[in-house]
Amino acid sequence: MTAVPARSAWRPAERYRRTLWLLTRRDLRVRYSTSVLGYLWSVLDPLVMSLIYWFVFTQVFHRGVGHEPYIVFLLSGLLPWMWFNGAVSDSTRAFLREAKLVRSTKIPRTIWVGRIVLSKGMEFLFSVPVLAAFAIWQGATLHWEAITWVLAIALQLVLTLGIGLLVAPLVVFFRDLERATKLVLRFLFYASPIIYGLSDLPEDLRVLGAFNPLAGIFSLYRSAFFPQQLEWWAVGISAGMSVLIFAIGLLVFRRSVRSVLKEI
Repeated sequence: MTAVPARSAWRPAERYRRTLWLLTRRDLRVRYSTSVLGYLWSVLDPLVMSLIYWFVFTQVFHRGVGHEPYIVFLLSGLLPWMWFNGAVSDSTRAFLREAKLVRSTKIPRTIWVGRIVLSKGMEFLFSVPVLAAFAIWQGATLHWEAITWVLAIALQLVLTLGIGLLVAPLVVFFRDLERATKLVLRFLFYASPIIYGLSDLPEDLRVLGAFNPLAGIFSLYRSAFFPQQLEWWAVGISAGMSVLIFAIGLLVFRRSVRSVLKEI
């Protein structure tokens, strides 16, 4: 029996990576080339939302949650939320929006979800300089826990991809699921520690809140400027749930993809 050369074994993975990157670049190019402000839209949306919540909670209600500087506290939760929200929302139409390409090409169908998650992730990285600018302006201290951003990005990538793989094929069969997903995302925004921290929840709700997989991930992001927000037990729960959701999403995707191709 002849052994398969190592180079041949790597070729499918290399083709997958290149195709995913090409489609991701195409998404970003199309999105920005048709807009006058281009890249600034990935910054303006979370920035405006942060300023609104900052004004409401500091000037109107004199908030009792979060930490100072509150605008940095908000942005460190809102920016990754925009990645999650945008990727999951767009994944509901991952097959329907480009049905002809999905049917006619032979590339792995997971790429059609992966390129959405990756392009939204790139937009998140593009918006990080805004967080850095506000941190410098407000005099926030950068702590060594900033290295946990690597773990936060990895966990959010796994979680978001898992949910995307789950909803993308199901929406093809149940069109109402697209609207239902948007309603769930709206609820999840307030159920996630974005305008508040996990430690701000009452003691009896804190463990329940940690089973929102975004809770531990957001605590990793916030720890760069607010190390007291880092809850490793919540991160462990988020990691376990992210892997579980990814496994379920991949299983559902693989079992339904043939039926999806017939339906679209």
